[in-house]
Amino acid sequence: MILRWTEGVRRMVLPNGLTLLVQRDPTAPAVAVVSHVRAGFFDEPDRLSGVSHVLEHMLFKGTPTRGVGQIAQETKAAGGYLNAATSYDHTTYYAVLPAGSLAAALDLQSDALRRSTLDAEELRRELRVIIEEARRKLDTPSAVVSETLAALLFDQHRIRRWRIGTEAHLAALSLNDLSGYYRSRYVPERTIVSMAGDLDPELALEAAREFFGGWPAAAPAQDPSPEEPPHRELRARTLRGDVRRADLAVGWRGVPALHPDAAALDMAAAVLGAGRASWLYRALRAPGTVMSVGAWNYSPTEVGIFSVAADLDASRLSEALDGTASSVARLRDPGPSSDDLSRVRRVLRARWARRLETVEGRASALAAAEALGGVQLLDEEYERLLSVTAGDVRRVADEWLAPDAVAAVAYLPEAAEPELTPELLRSAFAKSARFLPDASDPPAPTIPAPMPVRGAITSGVLHVELPGVDLLIGRKPGVPLISIGAYRRRTVPDTIKAAGLAALAVRSAVRGASGMDAAELALAFERLGGGLTPHVSSDWFGFGTSVLADQAVEGASLLHSVLHAPRFDDDEVAREQGTLADEVAQAADDMLRYPVQLALRAGFGDSGYGLPVQGLPESVSVLTGGMVRGWHACELAQGRTAVVAVGDLEPERFAERIAGVFGKDSPREAASIATMGGWRAAADPGAVVVDRAKRQTGLAMLFPGPSRTDPDRFTAMVWSAIASGLGGRLFHALRDKKSLAYTVIASSWQRAGAGVLLLYLATSPEREDEARDALLIELARFRDVPPDRDELVRAISYLAGQAQVQRQTAAAVAGEVAESWLMGSGLEELADPAAGFKLVTAEAVRGLAVRYLDPSLREEGIVRGRPTHRS
Repeated sequence: MILRWTEGVRRMVLPNGLTLLVQRDPTAPAVAVVSHVRAGFFDEPDRLSGVSHVLEHMLFKGTPTRGVGQIAQETKAAGGYLNAATSYDHTTYYAVLPAGSLAAALDLQSDALRRSTLDAEELRRELRVIIEEARRKLDTPSAVVSETLAALLFDQHRIRRWRIGTEAHLAALSLNDLSGYYRSRYVPERTIVSMAGDLDPELALEAAREFFGGWPAAAPAQDPSPEEPPHRELRARTLRGDVRRADLAVGWRGVPALHPDAAALDMAAAVLGAGRASWLYRALRAPGTVMSVGAWNYSPTEVGIFSVAADLDASRLSEALDGTASSVARLRDPGPSSDDLSRVRRVLRARWARRLETVEGRASALAAAEALGGVQLLDEEYERLLSVTAGDVRRVADEWLAPDAVAAVAYLPEAAEPELTPELLRSAFAKSARFLPDASDPPAPTIPAPMPVRGAITSGVLHVELPGVDLLIGRKPGVPLISIGAYRRRTVPDTIKAAGLAALAVRSAVRGASGMDAAELALAFERLGGGLTPHVSSDWFGFGTSVLADQAVEGASLLHSVLHAPRFDDDEVAREQGTLADEVAQAADDMLRYPVQLALRAGFGDSGYGLPVQGLPESVSVLTGGMVRGWHACELAQGRTAVVAVGDLEPERFAERIAGVFGKDSPREAASIATMGGWRAAADPGAVVVDRAKRQTGLAMLFPGPSRTDPDRFTAMVWSAIASGLGGRLFHALRDKKSLAYTVIASSWQRAGAGVLLLYLATSPEREDEARDALLIELARFRDVPPDRDELVRAISYLAGQAQVQRQTAAAVAGEVAESWLMGSGLEELADPAAGFKLVTAEAVRGLAVRYLDPSLREEGIVRGRPTHRS
């Protein structure tokens, strides 16, 4: 039976031309309002390149009745969040709030869309922020490679351009440019407002009509992109920069979204890159040639790009090209087998369900389909995708993925060899497909007979206590998926000499278990519609999957095998060790993650929370298969397993069925989490600085903070909500007023044994000192004066609302259950997750700041860019 994703959708076109869509989902404790404006980068003449994205930013800058930041503040006060995104063919504005806040979201979005105040001084300040965003993007190799690939593939069409505009283009935009674009593109006829969630469709339509019906109709301006002339040639480009590892993208010009071949190209991409049993994963990731690899068919309205992307060590560039070329050639001859298509169809069914499980995902998908020609296209696309045959894939691969039409871009370290040349690319794609044996079809797991159990329900979650296992099961209807995980508290802490051992052990476990090798294990999960995901943190580890509901017991049985009977073959461990070492090296290229990592090590030292879970280059290189097996045996010799399952199920019946799987595990007592150490008392504030050839400086500033079990953790989260996010103090002071940074973050980082108050910003190298000083001034305000009542109420309302909003998906609820059990005080936390926030007072926030935000306690991690004036 094929699902109909548009069932119950109501559609209304207002007299002014604006389209309203609404779909009720009573299983989601939230609502989403998505305003989809059919204006994006394709609508911009070259002179105004980037203006769509600038306008997206400016719509949050106020209206005649709401000042700068007030739209974000009111959304926060209603318990929701808002954001926006600009794409090639559209711009979307979305808000996700608790179910009772629909009218507030419609009011705010209609006000911004219809009556945005475009002020010259605000534009000047915001352009500085957007230029920082553009610089951040230039420091992100994957983004540079992706857009350079589009520039290689297209000579005339606007997809060839740098999407958000170059620094020179952005600096030249005037208020008249922005106003003219706004008046001519943001008109009712080009706007779709889509609503989804726990709402009454009739009331929702009536409310939307009230807020949007008075928007005057206007004829939209038309400025189409130049058409792309036919061409068929091989193209290659090499980029170089200050990076530790390489990024590679290979692509072809594809088809528009409504082209008859789009579904078959989507299927081809899934055969290549969806899951651990995919061709590219088995050819490149499993043997350690690349760190990651994927394939996509992207069709923004009128053009398309089919691409393969990988992260890798530069020395393996030729191998990666050969493996990619061979896998694509295999699409043409012999093509996918019936088993390949059966696996991929199940994976895609589950992928669609996960995509449309959230209210934001559902509302966005409906709006996108309507923009293409009608909401019914959503169901038609799904049906076409699941109906693709092997012959269809062979045909489109032959027509669209030809060896003489390929383009490729490599972003390499400065001194790396070899260069990506047209000759190297031609040589790789001139070869025929190498033989890649089909993964053996593993036998279905043996499912023991159900076991009668008795349990107790706490906060809506059934708890069944077995000798060595706690079953924690909750019902979340909506889509036919069940999220299952098997988790354990860590009892062996990280050490400087073996940092990364837990990560290597958990990741190596997915390379084979019981009688299955890596490919067979991947196939076993994917034929259930899911994938196997390893999880490891400083406090706990385990494995999770999200499978189709009628296959969930089989999924639980496979998880049991991975947890208790991983093969840990030395060769497989060594391959995973090589990939882990590459990832650890690449972490230094991440301008957010790496500064935080540096500051954590400064604050906690060379053990426990001071060490990155993935390890350090010097520690990962000395790990062995024997160490992995020893770690696993030690961890499983003590403590209990928590099995969490949430989804479309009946808890008591499901508990009986998986009790047969886990019921014979050895009796165990609950284990305490390993001691990971606390914040070091430093005599003076310190900073760890790494200089890089980057356009921005990433600054992480850390202070000690409450742990996950400290009652002050709620106060810390309220502080974070006051300080961070759209409408937050730091956003307003550093971004809105001074344009110091595009990214400003304040967060309460909470672990079982310690906590940190974390602040991060990315700024121009020239303004690092100014940004730090501004940040310290704002932190001093928190110590000196309690937050005002409006700030406090807004933050508490936001956190209380998010406690509801975050329960939209089975996976999110399962994660909440697991965290409360493994790191918190138990299932009782789930009854009212907002209760702790509602007890926080303004004086408590100030007290927290006085206690923790002492400048003498801070540690900084800085990745310092070099000042540049390049565009």
